[in-house]
Amino acid sequence: MTTATPPATAADRPPPAPALPGFEHVRRHWNNTLATYAARILPGEYYVTRHDEGVSTTLGSCISACIRDRATGIGGMNHFMLPANAADGGDWKASGLGAATRYGNYAMEHLINEIMRNGGRRENLEVKIFGGGRILEKMTDVGQRNIAFVRDYLSAEGLKVIAEDVGDIYPRMVIYFPASGRAKVKRLRSLHNNVIASQEMSYVDSIAGKPVAGEVELF
Repeated sequence: MTTATPPATAADRPPPAPALPGFEHVRRHWNNTLATYAARILPGEYYVTRHDEGVSTTLGSCISACIRDRATGIGGMNHFMLPANAADGGDWKASGLGAATRYGNYAMEHLINEIMRNGGRRENLEVKIFGGGRILEKMTDVGQRNIAFVRDYLSAEGLKVIAEDVGDIYPRMVIYFPASGRAKVKRLRSLHNNVIASQEMSYVDSIAGKPVAGEVELF
């Protein structure tokens, strides 16, 4: 098996492919090990590409769905967590289309719609899911709540999960390549837990006071 040789200097690297409209703000970096560009997404973000590049993120309790059209390679990744809802006691199913459920729908449907808007076809979509770790013992298991949501959502939409690495106690670093469907996952050591948990709690706090987005219709 031949390993790609990374360019010796930044000047030797090819320029990144143009980002799709609406994703110009997402930071892309050169990965020397994989000799490719990768877009880095944060909690609450998603990224879709038509090019041979990666999409990466780091997950604690959050979930990333990696979705692509297997015929064309158009695809992307999201990164989300269901916001807590005092009215439903932390159980998103209890409130039907409550705040948490609508937020999860919003995160998933924006990714799927963007893939289809750029030429993907619903019948060709394949999915991989990652994350949902219980990274701090003192926290409620929000990771399992997120896993339950994304599995139920995908089942209801008739979308097949072909691979997953979810749950357990580990944060994860994920890089996904929609063009090939390949995903690389690295389970991180516990020393990263506090940093990742702090980032996720800041994210949850930031969305707690925001109004829930309206319904998003799938194409």
